[in-house]
Amino acid sequence: METFLELLREILKGIVRETSAFIFRKNILEHKKTTPRRHKHKGGSQK
Repeated sequence: METFLELLREILKGIVRETSAFIFRKNILEHKKTTPRRHKHKGGSQK
């Protein structure tokens, strides 16, 4: 019974670790701008 609980605890630890890594990667790393954006030039006459 004790070994089953340890196995279950290790499985849950792995699931939590993978889930938190996925959320971290999705929220923080993917929202970083890869290249700096340039402003578009407006056409026509400027005053």
